[in-house]
Amino acid sequence: MTNNNKIQHQKYYVLAAGVISLVVLLGIARFAYTPLIPVMISASVMSDISAGWLATLNYAGYLCGAVLAATIGDLMLKDKLYRAGLITAIITTLAMAFTDNVYLWAFLRFMSGLSSAAGLLIGSGLVLNWLIRNNYRSELGIHFMGMGLGIVFTAIACELMVNQLTWSTQWIVLGVCAALLSIPAWRWLPRPHNGTVHSSGQALKDKPPSARFFWLMVMSYFCAGFGYVISATFTVAMVERLPGLAGEGQLVWLLLGLTAIPAVIYWDKLARRIGTLYTLLICYLIHIIGIVLPLFSQTLTAAVVSGMLYGATFIGIVGLVLTMAGRFYPTKPAKLMGKLTLSYGVAQIIAPAIAGYMAAQTGQYSAALFMAAIMMVLGTILLLILIYTERHDLKALDA
Repeated sequence: MTNNNKIQHQKYYVLAAGVISLVVLLGIARFAYTPLIPVMISASVMSDISAGWLATLNYAGYLCGAVLAATIGDLMLKDKLYRAGLITAIITTLAMAFTDNVYLWAFLRFMSGLSSAAGLLIGSGLVLNWLIRNNYRSELGIHFMGMGLGIVFTAIACELMVNQLTWSTQWIVLGVCAALLSIPAWRWLPRPHNGTVHSSGQALKDKPPSARFFWLMVMSYFCAGFGYVISATFTVAMVERLPGLAGEGQLVWLLLGLTAIPAVIYWDKLARRIGTLYTLLICYLIHIIGIVLPLFSQTLTAAVVSGMLYGATFIGIVGLVLTMAGRFYPTKPAKLMGKLTLSYGVAQIIAPAIAGYMAAQTGQYSAALFMAAIMMVLGTILLLILIYTERHDLKALDA
């Protein structure tokens, strides 16, 4: 087998490792909490308020992980953190089953959030660095399929277990699954090196964005964090509380994940044709429709369409933004990924706690959805300004 064939063969293992790592670190360690919220509330071990606060602490852990990703440049150290994240995800998932103390849960959800950053930021950066270094297209569409697969996995697993096992046993089963899946995620991702050249010998060059571009993107992505986190945390609970839809929450979550799996590939293809920012704009607009749809109709059809629109776009927004960030810094892709995710993560800390209080006061999630929609509209306006300023800057350079 020639060297090129070996690298081509290894590419599939690298991509598979990235996909599986997201199933573990996002699907199980982070998203499994969403379908288990109504199960734990019905078992009277959790309330709306505590559910919101636990989600907030989960995202706080993720935010701390983003800080690490943004401040650490050494790829070998990031590789160690990626592998530590896999171990942490397994332990924190299993441990949820062995206590009903909300303070211990708070610690576990925080650590679980910390581990999820190892997959979405550090793992993504390692995969992108390998692709760029070996002269493959610098896109993460296939990699981010792991987010959708993770949602589908947890939806199917929780649906199969919901009437058969207690909430604590469900956490144990998910923890065991995380342990098994972590084996290929660990073994198939090669150790990186800190060199700044392609495999062909050409130098890798960072091309940082302008300060204006950076801050507009940070603010727009902050707004997208609001739009993302309300549905990511409470989708199943929202559907379960709609009249006549009890028991349908897992179906919506499953279809949401199924839609997300191929979506990232299509958004990558569209971005090649019309540009990343215009593709993001389309994602934002469709995302808003998905958020507000349940405010106008409380049927199962509306809930399913809303979930599918959400699934198709939230993953597109994350994938496009993080891939774009990685392209600015090919020698250390997670650097700008982490900085942008700080803004996204701050929104994820604030929003679930507010939404939990709103749900406790009103018995429903309409006000939280309205809040998320308003923030997404603001994010869209900021994105339009970003597109305008980029075009203006290009015209100034041409002149």
